[in-house]
Amino acid sequence: MITNSLYKHYQEVVIPQLKANHSYTNPMQIPKLVKIVLNSGVSPDKDRETLNEVVDTLSKITGQKAIITKTTKNISQFKLRAGMNVGASVTLRRENMYNFLYRLVNIVLPRVRDFRGIPSKSFDGAGNYTFGLADQSVFTEVDMDKAKHTVGMNITVVTTAKTDDEARDLLALMGMPFAKN
Repeated sequence: MITNSLYKHYQEVVIPQLKANHSYTNPMQIPKLVKIVLNSGVSPDKDRETLNEVVDTLSKITGQKAIITKTTKNISQFKLRAGMNVGASVTLRRENMYNFLYRLVNIVLPRVRDFRGIPSKSFDGAGNYTFGLADQSVFTEVDMDKAKHTVGMNITVVTTAKTDDEARDLLALMGMPFAKN
């Protein structure tokens, strides 16, 4: 059972709003969050220490151990061979997902310099939203005095929404600060 305040907000405020806005007839039609995936790429030219720092940073930010991602194919244009380490990834679900989203919306994004909102057009057509952060310094869990490298990351929020408009409404009601276009 999830006891997070953002999950309670979803149940008490977001679900009734979505029902009213989209006139769902079945409760299973109401979009919900499935998972949040954080990805960070590292050049294969970098040493092992850089990759370990990326894994440690993502693990500190999410509270969950990051995995090292590897290439699956040989790509000669990029000088990649199958099995080379190219980054790190974390997949958050259930309570960890809601905790991370709450911290992202209320603590992290307001700390971004010259923040005017996240782009509202970064949906993939299937109700999933992806945006990037240039460095890890906006997260309070990271000690920048100990960090040797800047770690950028892509954050993907996966929903059960069928359209981008449904997903945009869901995330806006959850508190995502979309930019005014």
